[in-house]
Amino acid sequence: MLQLDVPTTTRARLPGDGHIWVMVLGDLVIFSGYFIIFMVYRTMNPAEFLAAQQHLDVNIGVINTVVLLTSSWFVARSVLAARAGNHNAATRLVYAGAAGGVLFMVLKGYEWATKISTGQTNADLFFSFYYVITGVHLVHVLIGLIVLGTIVRELGNPGRRRAMLIESGAIYWHMVDLLWVIIFGLLYVMR
Repeated sequence: MLQLDVPTTTRARLPGDGHIWVMVLGDLVIFSGYFIIFMVYRTMNPAEFLAAQQHLDVNIGVINTVVLLTSSWFVARSVLAARAGNHNAATRLVYAGAAGGVLFMVLKGYEWATKISTGQTNADLFFSFYYVITGVHLVHVLIGLIVLGTIVRELGNPGRRRAMLIESGAIYWHMVDLLWVIIFGLLYVMR
C-alpha cells in the first residue's frame, strides 16, 4: 500500500478558528428553528400569509440581497489580500464590505418604517414573523459590523495581523449573508 507523506505546510486547513464554526453552526440551528416555525404557521394560514406578503417590496429585498452578497465578496477578497500580505488593500476591502452592511441596515430601516407607517405591524401574524426574523438578522448584521471593525483594527496593527482572526470574522460575515439569502427566499419570494 502506497502512503504519501504530505508536509504539514501544504495540508488544507479549515479557515478561521474551530470555535467560530461551532458558533456559526449553532446560529444556523437557531435560525432553522425560526424558519421551521414560520413554515408551520404559513402552512396553517396560507391565504393570510400570501395576502400579507403582497405588501413586501421585492425590489428592496433584491437590492438588499445584492448589497449583502457584494459586501461578502469584498470581505472574501480582503481575506485573500491579507493572506498575500497586502494589508492596505485588505483594509479598504473590509471597509467596502462594512459599507454594504450599513447600506443594508439603512434600506431595512426604510422598509420597516414604510411598512409600519402603512399599518403592517406585528398585529398581523405574517408581519410578526417578518419583524422578528429580520430584526434578529439585523442584530447579526450589527454584530458583523463590529467584527469587521475588529478586523480593520487587526489589519492596522503590524504586530498582530492574525490570519485566523481575519478569517473567522469573514466566516461570520458570510453566515450573516447566507441567512439573509434564506430569509429573502422565505419572506419575499416563496409564494
